[in-house]
Amino acid sequence: MNDHWLRKRQILALLSHVAFVSGEAIAQQLSITRAAINQHIDALKDYGVEIYSVKGKGYKLATPISLINENSLVNTIDDRCFYFDEITSTNEFMLGHAAELASGDICIAEYQSAGRGRRGRQWLSPYGHHIYASLFWRLNHDLSYASGLSLVVGCSIVKTLQNLGVEGLGLKWPNDIYLDHKKLAGILIELNHHSVEQVELVIGFGINMSMSAQQGELIDQPWNDLSSMTTMPDKTQLLVNLHQQLKHDLALFEQQGLSAFLARWNENDLFINREITLLMSPNSISGICRGIDKQGAILIENEQGISAYVGGEISVRAS
Repeated sequence: MNDHWLRKRQILALLSHVAFVSGEAIAQQLSITRAAINQHIDALKDYGVEIYSVKGKGYKLATPISLINENSLVNTIDDRCFYFDEITSTNEFMLGHAAELASGDICIAEYQSAGRGRRGRQWLSPYGHHIYASLFWRLNHDLSYASGLSLVVGCSIVKTLQNLGVEGLGLKWPNDIYLDHKKLAGILIELNHHSVEQVELVIGFGINMSMSAQQGELIDQPWNDLSSMTTMPDKTQLLVNLHQQLKHDLALFEQQGLSAFLARWNENDLFINREITLLMSPNSISGICRGIDKQGAILIENEQGISAYVGGEISVRAS
């Protein structure tokens, strides 16, 4: 870690979202000038950290921030773990180093300057507030076998969070996780290389831990985070547990396919047995959602019977 981030992390460790901390107290603790503190505070604001500055009181975080314990993370995860304070995109990093990677290797960052969501959307990545990570995996099947992979990853994220005491979770086909019917996490899977026998994939995911109001105003859909929990999960432990769950589930998927996950998906599917509309520009399909099939397609029942639909431009909306 370079001095640029070391000092900023030290300052964040002294700040609280409950009470103001004076600049004088920070200066004494870190043996730096008040001017240097102001510079670091201003820089943190540029990275999306909302900090209140009040003359005579000092500084206060708008929302709690939990930074990852790098030593604990890297030493606990049993594959290569790349950890960054800032990066353009964890997916981009893994795609650029795919030739050197093994299944299970993971990249984790506190901040992304060019985080990506589905359909090329920007994924807002304020420093320290959330989880931004990408897992590399070589799937020993042809490309068609990977069609339901985002559903497996969604099941893994939900199970990991449930094991940590998070309630009110649900899955939205094909790659979103919701908390109390608001988006909590998303998945972006990108293809690096494929052949008849093998597919190289980068599995990116983001989980909202503690969203500031300022950042939340930039999001164009209802969102949620984990900050309302009585005890918010430790970010480092959450990542360690999720890495283990993903490896277990991806290995199971390779052996048994999506059929091994149908019950888990249906148990957490937000729309199963509800009237929905699939938006497939310029068309739309309405009917009762009947879950998913073994290829990961969503099943819709209407007067024509039950039909399966799959494709990157399909969206789900409750009718």
